[in-house]
Amino acid sequence: MAEQTNVTERQKPTFRWRSIGKFGSEAALMAFVVVFLFPIVFTITSSTKTRAEIFAMPPSLFGESITLDNYVAVLRDAPFMRYILNGMIVAFLGTLIVLVVSALAAYAFGILRWRGRDHGMLVYLATIMIPQEVLVIPMFLLMQRLGWINTWQALILPFAFGAFGTFLLRQFFMNLPYELVEASRVDGCSQFRTFLQIVLPLAKPALGVLAVWTFITFWNSFLWPLIVVNDIERIGTVPLGLQTFVGEHGASWNLILAASVVSIAPTLLLVILLQRHLVKGIAMAGLGGR
Repeated sequence: MAEQTNVTERQKPTFRWRSIGKFGSEAALMAFVVVFLFPIVFTITSSTKTRAEIFAMPPSLFGESITLDNYVAVLRDAPFMRYILNGMIVAFLGTLIVLVVSALAAYAFGILRWRGRDHGMLVYLATIMIPQEVLVIPMFLLMQRLGWINTWQALILPFAFGAFGTFLLRQFFMNLPYELVEASRVDGCSQFRTFLQIVLPLAKPALGVLAVWTFITFWNSFLWPLIVVNDIERIGTVPLGLQTFVGEHGASWNLILAASVVSIAPTLLLVILLQRHLVKGIAMAGLGGR
Protein backbone atom coordinates (compact mmCIF):
# COMPACT_ATOMS: atom_id res chain seq x y z
CA MET A 1 0.00 0.00 0.00
CA ALA A 2 2.83 2.38 0.82
CA GLU A 3 4.49 1.71 -2.52
CA GLN A 4 1.22 2.39 -4.39
CA THR A 5 0.79 5.66 -2.49
CA ASN A 6 4.32 6.76 -3.43
CA VAL A 7 3.71 5.90 -7.10
CA THR A 8 0.49 7.89 -7.07
CA GLU A 9 2.23 10.88 -5.49
CA ARG A 10 4.96 10.74 -8.14
CA GLN A 11 2.39 10.69 -10.93
CA LYS A 12 0.49 13.74 -9.71
CA PRO A 13 3.21 16.33 -10.47
CA THR A 14 3.80 14.71 -13.88
CA PHE A 15 0.10 14.96 -14.71
CA ARG A 16 0.04 18.56 -13.48
CA TRP A 17 3.03 19.55 -15.65
CA ARG A 18 1.49 17.85 -18.66
CA SER A 19 -1.73 19.82 -18.13
CA ILE A 20 0.20 23.07 -17.84
CA GLY A 21 2.19 22.24 -20.98
CA LYS A 22 -0.99 21.40 -22.91
CA PHE A 23 -2.62 24.64 -21.77
CA GLY A 24 0.48 26.63 -22.74
CA SER A 25 0.57 25.03 -26.20
CA GLU A 26 -3.09 25.78 -26.79
CA ALA A 27 -2.65 29.37 -25.59
CA ALA A 28 0.33 29.88 -27.91
CA LEU A 29 -1.63 28.38 -30.80
CA MET A 30 -4.55 30.73 -30.15
CA ALA A 31 -2.16 33.68 -30.03
CA PHE A 32 -0.74 32.72 -33.43
CA VAL A 33 -4.27 32.36 -34.82
CA VAL A 34 -5.18 35.85 -33.64
CA VAL A 35 -1.98 37.30 -35.14
CA PHE A 36 -2.57 35.68 -38.53
CA LEU A 37 -6.32 36.42 -38.66
CA PHE A 38 -6.07 40.06 -37.58
CA PRO A 39 -5.01 41.40 -41.04
CA ILE A 40 -7.95 39.59 -42.64
CA VAL A 41 -10.41 40.89 -40.06
CA PHE A 42 -8.98 44.40 -40.35
CA THR A 43 -9.32 44.25 -44.15
CA ILE A 44 -12.97 43.19 -43.89
CA THR A 45 -13.87 45.86 -41.34
CA SER A 46 -11.93 48.57 -43.18
CA SER A 47 -13.77 47.75 -46.41
CA THR A 48 -16.91 49.13 -44.74
CA LYS A 49 -15.26 52.47 -43.85
CA THR A 50 -14.97 55.68 -45.80
CA ARG A 51 -11.60 56.75 -47.19
CA ALA A 52 -11.19 59.35 -44.44
CA GLU A 53 -11.92 56.80 -41.68
CA ILE A 54 -9.26 54.41 -43.03
CA PHE A 55 -6.53 57.02 -42.46
CA ALA A 56 -8.01 58.38 -39.22
CA MET A 57 -5.62 58.61 -36.25
CA PRO A 58 -5.70 56.83 -33.95
CA PRO A 59 -6.78 53.89 -36.11
CA SER A 60 -9.88 51.92 -35.16
CA LEU A 61 -11.15 48.48 -36.07
CA PHE A 62 -14.62 49.77 -37.01
CA GLY A 63 -15.77 53.05 -38.50
CA GLU A 64 -18.50 55.31 -37.23
CA SER A 65 -21.05 53.43 -39.31
CA ILE A 66 -20.93 50.26 -41.39
CA THR A 67 -21.60 50.99 -45.06
CA LEU A 68 -21.63 48.83 -48.19
CA ASP A 69 -21.12 51.78 -50.55
CA ASN A 70 -17.57 50.60 -51.33
CA TYR A 71 -18.83 47.26 -52.59
CA VAL A 72 -21.52 48.95 -54.67
CA ALA A 73 -18.91 51.28 -56.19
CA VAL A 74 -16.57 48.38 -57.00
CA LEU A 75 -19.28 46.46 -58.85
CA ARG A 76 -20.71 49.59 -60.51
CA ASP A 77 -17.66 51.61 -61.57
CA ALA A 78 -15.42 48.74 -62.71
CA PRO A 79 -16.11 45.42 -64.49
CA PHE A 80 -14.93 43.58 -61.41
CA MET A 81 -17.25 40.62 -61.87
CA ARG A 82 -15.66 40.19 -65.29
CA TYR A 83 -12.22 40.09 -63.65
CA ILE A 84 -13.45 37.44 -61.22
CA LEU A 85 -14.90 35.35 -64.07
CA ASN A 86 -11.63 35.64 -66.01
CA GLY A 87 -9.66 34.67 -62.93
CA MET A 88 -11.92 31.65 -62.38
CA ILE A 89 -11.41 30.50 -65.98
CA VAL A 90 -7.64 30.87 -65.83
CA ALA A 91 -7.31 29.28 -62.38
CA PHE A 92 -9.68 26.39 -63.13
CA LEU A 93 -8.15 25.45 -66.48
CA GLY A 94 -4.61 25.93 -65.17
CA THR A 95 -5.34 23.74 -62.15
CA LEU A 96 -6.90 21.04 -64.32
CA ILE A 97 -3.88 20.91 -66.62
CA VAL A 98 -1.45 20.88 -63.67
CA LEU A 99 -3.30 17.99 -62.01
CA VAL A 100 -3.31 15.88 -65.17
CA VAL A 101 0.32 16.55 -66.13
CA SER A 102 1.68 16.29 -62.59
CA ALA A 103 -0.18 13.04 -61.86
CA LEU A 104 1.12 11.38 -65.03
CA ALA A 105 4.69 12.60 -64.46
CA ALA A 106 4.59 11.61 -60.78
CA TYR A 107 3.43 8.11 -61.75
CA ALA A 108 6.38 7.80 -64.13
CA PHE A 109 8.90 9.12 -61.59
CA GLY A 110 7.40 7.49 -58.48
CA ILE A 111 5.80 4.18 -59.47
CA LEU A 112 7.48 3.01 -62.65
CA ARG A 113 10.99 1.65 -62.34
CA TRP A 114 13.38 2.60 -65.11
CA ARG A 115 17.06 3.39 -65.42
CA GLY A 116 17.97 6.99 -64.57
CA ARG A 117 14.64 7.72 -62.88
CA ASP A 118 16.08 9.45 -59.81
CA HIS A 119 18.62 11.45 -61.82
CA GLY A 120 15.89 12.59 -64.20
CA MET A 121 13.79 13.71 -61.25
CA LEU A 122 16.69 15.74 -59.87
CA VAL A 123 17.11 17.52 -63.19
CA TYR A 124 13.36 18.16 -63.31
CA LEU A 125 13.39 19.55 -59.76
CA ALA A 126 16.26 21.87 -60.62
CA THR A 127 13.82 23.96 -62.66
CA ILE A 128 12.12 25.05 -59.42
CA MET A 129 15.24 27.01 -58.46
CA ILE A 130 14.88 29.34 -61.48
CA PRO A 131 13.03 32.53 -60.40
CA GLN A 132 9.98 33.63 -62.35
CA GLU A 133 11.56 37.02 -63.01
CA VAL A 134 14.30 35.30 -65.03
CA LEU A 135 11.80 33.41 -67.18
CA VAL A 136 9.36 36.19 -68.09
CA ILE A 137 11.48 37.68 -70.90
CA PRO A 138 12.13 34.44 -72.83
CA MET A 139 8.55 33.32 -72.24
CA PHE A 140 7.24 36.65 -73.51
CA LEU A 141 9.36 36.33 -76.66
CA LEU A 142 8.04 32.81 -77.16
CA MET A 143 4.44 33.97 -76.72
CA GLN A 144 5.09 36.77 -79.19
CA ARG A 145 6.51 34.32 -81.76
CA LEU A 146 3.46 32.08 -81.34
CA GLY A 147 1.07 35.03 -81.60
CA TRP A 148 -0.35 34.33 -78.17
CA ILE A 149 -0.01 37.79 -76.63
CA ASN A 150 -3.25 38.86 -75.00
CA THR A 151 -4.76 35.34 -75.20
CA TRP A 152 -6.01 32.77 -72.71
CA GLN A 153 -3.34 30.22 -73.58
CA ALA A 154 -0.61 32.75 -72.76
CA LEU A 155 -2.07 33.14 -69.27
CA ILE A 156 -2.44 29.42 -68.60
CA LEU A 157 0.09 27.25 -70.43
CA PRO A 158 3.50 28.73 -69.48
CA PHE A 159 3.08 27.87 -65.79
CA ALA A 160 1.00 24.70 -66.16
CA PHE A 161 3.97 22.33 -66.44
CA GLY A 162 5.98 23.10 -63.31
CA ALA A 163 7.88 20.54 -61.26
CA PHE A 164 6.32 21.30 -57.86
CA GLY A 165 3.13 19.34 -58.49
CA THR A 166 5.10 16.38 -59.81
CA PHE A 167 7.35 16.42 -56.75
CA LEU A 168 4.39 16.57 -54.33
CA LEU A 169 2.47 13.72 -55.97
CA ARG A 170 5.62 11.64 -56.46
CA GLN A 171 6.30 11.70 -52.72
CA PHE A 172 2.74 10.52 -52.12
CA PHE A 173 2.94 7.77 -54.76
CA MET A 174 6.23 6.48 -53.34
CA ASN A 175 4.54 5.91 -49.98
CA LEU A 176 1.90 3.66 -51.54
CA PRO A 177 2.46 -0.12 -51.27
CA TYR A 178 4.09 -1.23 -54.50
CA GLU A 179 2.34 -4.59 -54.08
CA LEU A 180 -0.88 -2.90 -55.28
CA VAL A 181 0.75 -2.11 -58.61
CA GLU A 182 2.23 -5.59 -58.90
CA ALA A 183 -1.13 -7.20 -58.12
CA SER A 184 -2.87 -5.11 -60.76
CA ARG A 185 -0.25 -6.10 -63.31
CA VAL A 186 -0.73 -9.78 -62.44
CA ASP A 187 -4.48 -9.33 -62.97
CA GLY A 188 -3.80 -8.05 -66.47
CA CYS A 189 -4.20 -4.29 -65.99
CA SER A 190 -2.31 -2.01 -68.33
CA GLN A 191 -0.12 0.78 -67.00
CA PHE A 192 -2.75 3.42 -67.75
CA ARG A 193 -5.54 1.37 -66.15
CA THR A 194 -3.39 0.79 -63.06
CA PHE A 195 -2.77 4.53 -62.86
CA LEU A 196 -6.42 5.43 -63.43
CA GLN A 197 -8.19 2.84 -61.28
CA ILE A 198 -5.66 1.90 -58.59
CA VAL A 199 -3.22 4.73 -57.92
CA LEU A 200 -5.25 7.84 -58.72
CA PRO A 201 -8.22 7.10 -56.38
CA LEU A 202 -5.77 6.65 -53.50
CA ALA A 203 -4.17 10.01 -54.28
CA LYS A 204 -7.28 12.15 -53.73
CA PRO A 205 -5.87 13.86 -50.58
CA ALA A 206 -2.62 14.81 -52.33
CA LEU A 207 -4.54 15.92 -55.42
CA GLY A 208 -6.71 18.12 -53.19
CA VAL A 209 -3.64 19.81 -51.69
CA LEU A 210 -2.14 20.38 -55.14
CA ALA A 211 -5.45 21.67 -56.52
CA VAL A 212 -5.83 24.31 -53.81
CA TRP A 213 -2.17 25.35 -54.05
CA THR A 214 -2.30 25.64 -57.85
CA PHE A 215 -5.66 27.43 -57.92
CA ILE A 216 -4.47 30.07 -55.46
CA THR A 217 -1.20 30.47 -57.40
CA PHE A 218 -3.00 31.14 -60.68
CA TRP A 219 -5.61 33.30 -58.93
CA ASN A 220 -3.02 35.57 -57.29
CA SER A 221 -0.59 35.74 -60.21
CA PHE A 222 0.20 39.36 -61.09
CA LEU A 223 3.57 39.73 -62.81
CA TRP A 224 2.97 37.43 -65.78
CA PRO A 225 -0.60 38.65 -66.56
CA LEU A 226 0.67 42.24 -66.28
CA ILE A 227 3.26 41.51 -68.98
CA VAL A 228 1.23 39.39 -71.37
CA VAL A 229 -2.23 41.04 -71.16
CA ASN A 230 -2.98 44.26 -73.03
CA ASP A 231 -6.78 44.26 -72.98
CA ILE A 232 -7.47 44.19 -69.24
CA GLU A 233 -11.22 44.62 -69.60
CA ARG A 234 -11.48 41.51 -71.83
CA ILE A 235 -9.17 38.93 -70.18
CA GLY A 236 -7.79 40.79 -67.16
CA THR A 237 -7.67 38.81 -63.91
CA VAL A 238 -8.38 39.94 -60.35
CA PRO A 239 -4.87 41.28 -59.50
CA LEU A 240 -4.95 43.39 -62.66
CA GLY A 241 -8.45 44.54 -61.76
CA LEU A 242 -7.24 45.72 -58.35
CA GLN A 243 -4.63 47.83 -60.11
CA THR A 244 -7.37 49.84 -61.86
CA PHE A 245 -8.25 51.50 -58.53
CA VAL A 246 -4.81 53.12 -58.45
CA GLY A 247 -4.88 56.37 -60.42
CA GLU A 248 -2.79 59.47 -61.00
CA HIS A 249 -4.06 61.07 -57.79
CA GLY A 250 -3.36 58.10 -55.55
CA ALA A 251 -5.05 54.86 -54.60
CA SER A 252 -8.69 54.50 -53.57
CA TRP A 253 -7.93 52.30 -50.61
CA ASN A 254 -11.55 51.93 -49.55
CA LEU A 255 -12.37 50.46 -52.97
CA ILE A 256 -9.22 48.34 -53.05
CA LEU A 257 -10.08 46.82 -49.67
CA ALA A 258 -13.67 46.09 -50.75
CA ALA A 259 -12.46 44.52 -54.00
CA SER A 260 -9.89 42.47 -52.07
CA VAL A 261 -12.59 41.05 -49.82
CA VAL A 262 -14.65 40.08 -52.87
CA SER A 263 -11.60 38.45 -54.48
CA ILE A 264 -10.89 36.38 -51.36
CA ALA A 265 -14.30 34.67 -51.47
CA PRO A 266 -13.63 32.07 -54.25
CA THR A 267 -10.36 30.81 -52.75
CA LEU A 268 -11.86 30.76 -49.25
CA LEU A 269 -14.80 28.71 -50.52
CA LEU A 270 -12.42 26.29 -52.24
CA VAL A 271 -10.41 25.76 -49.06
CA ILE A 272 -13.60 25.13 -47.06
CA LEU A 273 -14.90 22.58 -49.58
CA LEU A 274 -11.59 20.69 -49.74
CA GLN A 275 -10.69 21.03 -46.08
CA ARG A 276 -10.97 17.30 -45.37
CA HIS A 277 -8.70 16.39 -48.29
CA LEU A 278 -6.25 19.14 -47.35
CA VAL A 279 -5.74 17.89 -43.80
CA LYS A 280 -5.44 14.29 -44.90
CA GLY A 281 -3.17 15.12 -47.83
CA ILE A 282 -0.76 17.19 -45.74
CA ALA A 283 -0.60 14.40 -43.16
CA MET A 284 -0.01 11.63 -45.71
CA ALA A 285 2.28 13.36 -48.25
CA GLY A 286 5.52 12.56 -46.45
CA LEU A 287 9.07 12.72 -47.69
CA GLY A 288 9.83 9.00 -47.47
CA GLY A 289 9.62 6.38 -50.20
CA ARG A 290 11.50 3.81 -52.13
